[in-house]
Amino acid sequence: MPADDTREPLDGQREIGVLIVDDQPFFRSAALEVVGALPGFRAVAEASSGQEAVEAVGELHPELVLLDVRMPGMDGIEAARLIMASHPSTVVVLISIEDIAGVPSTARTCGAAALVRKQDFGPALLRDLWAVHGAPLG
Repeated sequence: MPADDTREPLDGQREIGVLIVDDQPFFRSAALEVVGALPGFRAVAEASSGQEAVEAVGELHPELVLLDVRMPGMDGIEAARLIMASHPSTVVVLISIEDIAGVPSTARTCGAAALVRKQDFGPALLRDLWAVHGAPLG
């Protein structure tokens, strides 16, 4: 579902469009708050499954996708693989509640830019991930 799209870019800067994908409404809500509070970033939509994520990327072309690893149906790893195959310039970040060591090894080979724990997710991590894997703001 599309997110609020009413914020204007700061000082003429281009905002980074973010798609938030998680089957848990609580985490989607928390991620929306983090993205909404971070200058230079804008949530363009949220989705609750891997299939919805693939479709939303095709329609909305976000620059950044925050993608839960474990979801019913198509998981985040398969969704990341499909997104990267058709939209290679999209930055996909896999997010998991599990310790990184417990995540399937295919998470490291699906094309995602990073794999992070939900417990570590916040404004600083999002900024740092974009600084390393994304295009410059502005």
